[in-house]
Amino acid sequence: MTAAALVALLLLEAKHFLFDFVLQSPYQAKNKGVYGHPGGILHAALHVLGTAVVMVFFLTDLPLLLVFLIAEFLIHYHTDWAKAHLVKRSAPARGAEFWSIFGFDQFVHHATYAAIVFAALSS
Repeated sequence: MTAAALVALLLLEAKHFLFDFVLQSPYQAKNKGVYGHPGGILHAALHVLGTAVVMVFFLTDLPLLLVFLIAEFLIHYHTDWAKAHLVKRSAPARGAEFWSIFGFDQFVHHATYAAIVFAALSS
């Protein structure tokens, strides 16, 4: 189980890098701070799609996988929205406050993946 957990986590981290940094379009990045905007919804949905592709190899309980995917969508969407909203309001310059907000945003995403892997492989 330890090896499977590490592989799953590593794959989710690679997926996160791809969808948050390499493949994220300016349309998605610009609109994540507008609640309900299709750009932010698309961004979170693409993350969920990537998580589904990874986790289908580690979790055969499809209803449970669906619960994890819905939870990830809600957490990812709202974390990104809050980060964008906070940056606009209180840290528009890229100083220490910006990096603290950005770092916490990334921490929440990575903690979500750890929780998904732990719950999936403990079930």
